[in-house]
Amino acid sequence: MLLLALFGLSGAGPSPDSLPKRVSVFPLPVVYYTPETRLAFGAAATATLRFRRDTGDTTARPSQLTFGVAYTQNRQLLVYLPFQVFYDHNRYYAYGEAGYYRYTYYFFGVGERAVPRELYGVNFPRIRMNAFRRIVPGWRNGKLYAGLRYQYEDYRITRVVADGELASGRVPGGRGSRLTGGGLGLFFDARDRVFFPTKGVVADLAYLHRNRATGAGAAGENTRFSRLSADVSSYHRLAPRTVLALNYFVSYTAGTAPFNALSLLGGTRRLRGYYEGRYRDQNAAVLQSELRLPVYRRLGAVVFGGVGALGDERQLLRLNAPKAAYGAGLRFTVNRRDHLNLRVDYGLGRHSSGLYITIGEAF
Repeated sequence: MLLLALFGLSGAGPSPDSLPKRVSVFPLPVVYYTPETRLAFGAAATATLRFRRDTGDTTARPSQLTFGVAYTQNRQLLVYLPFQVFYDHNRYYAYGEAGYYRYTYYFFGVGERAVPRELYGVNFPRIRMNAFRRIVPGWRNGKLYAGLRYQYEDYRITRVVADGELASGRVPGGRGSRLTGGGLGLFFDARDRVFFPTKGVVADLAYLHRNRATGAGAAGENTRFSRLSADVSSYHRLAPRTVLALNYFVSYTAGTAPFNALSLLGGTRRLRGYYEGRYRDQNAAVLQSELRLPVYRRLGAVVFGGVGALGDERQLLRLNAPKAAYGAGLRFTVNRRDHLNLRVDYGLGRHSSGLYITIGEAF
């Protein structure tokens, strides 16, 4: 997917020697162009904050919320609110997303059964909520949390290619589906900071139990699926301002999930350089690395690479068919107190490339 975006930035955050603020807000005018949307425009704002209850606690993690609205020449609408919140001296942690999307995507097939890309339209509200409480407060090397997960997505497909794979009825959820359900989770955090760690480990383990997908079956019947996944990142300081970041992700699915809820490769976080969902299947495993380097004052640079594999019920992972991507990018620190970065990455995959402009690191 071709993506050209321009972010105007104001309020770049307090200097290190000024009085700390509990709330810092960064407005972001947004303009971009893609073949699916043509010209898109809108506005977003990212806020970093600490609650009054945590005043004076230098170990309290900062929270982040982003609200954005965009509209396109193709009359597409995106309204989104991703968030991560730490509260009460890091005792509680929640993250997730609420949004509504009227959009178009490309579908490339499932697994190794590639099809010529199909453009389809979809309207859907989406809610993803993960709420945790710290369960081992005395752990010196990190914080362990346990909690609940919930997801809801009403994926109403409005347009498909008439003779395409989605219209054939062979793809679960190809004519739309409603996804509801939840599960359990563990979260371990031993990073030295949230937005730009230089050392430590963070691990997010999730189990979704028999989530229901209404209308996802071949004949429109309901289906159920369970998923076990682990997302682990480690950070290694090689020099005072040089960091090697590693990310390991695995996902295993049992049952019948709609195609939009399968394990995905591509996008802003996993294998940058591929369109999000360019590769999808029941199971996935990804290994990524990123070298983060200082350039000048607030400006930094990165080089990154990764490899992933997919699998299904017949073969857990097809290690003989790996997907690889690599690239480079720039970073600009918009909040020096918490080292929150504006991220600009260009990734390359096999016969594929992508430009990504967003707030925060990929992992």
